[in-house]
Amino acid sequence: MSNKHQDICKETVYKTVFQQYARSIRNYLLAKCGDVSLSEDVVQEVFLKLWQKCADIRFATVKAFLYRVADNILTDQFRHKKVVLVHRQKLSINTVNDQTPQFQLEEKEFKEKLDYIINSMPEKSRVVFLMNRIEKLKYREIAERLGLSQKAVEKRMGIALDIFRKGIAEK
Repeated sequence: MSNKHQDICKETVYKTVFQQYARSIRNYLLAKCGDVSLSEDVVQEVFLKLWQKCADIRFATVKAFLYRVADNILTDQFRHKKVVLVHRQKLSINTVNDQTPQFQLEEKEFKEKLDYIINSMPEKSRVVFLMNRIEKLKYREIAERLGLSQKAVEKRMGIALDIFRKGIAEK
């Protein structure tokens, strides 16, 4: 084994890798799923997996490994949520609901429309939009986290809001 092959198992190197990639992986996941809590949970799982496999990962390929594991874990989470959702839907058929079927249908359609609009945004704008609207971060805080100027954040948010307004206005 080469010395570079074992580097990630050293605590100082591992911490450096975490500091270098954790935030960008979290933002990547957030852009894909729109769920802050899920993104943070997946990042923890990704770095746990890195620690478990540190002896097998070359330092030169650590970034690719992290993103591949993040994608795989997120996909697994989506599959699990889909199974849970199907189960809940089966259960809810048998329960009494005081909302009219029309209201339930309109609510479902609206949620689907919101998801579609958010997913249609360019990734950079979507990340800024979700950080502002979901995490409630100010533009200054978003700029610091993403390493951008506040003007760049404002521009990306403007693009996101234009897409959002146009999408909501469409029938």
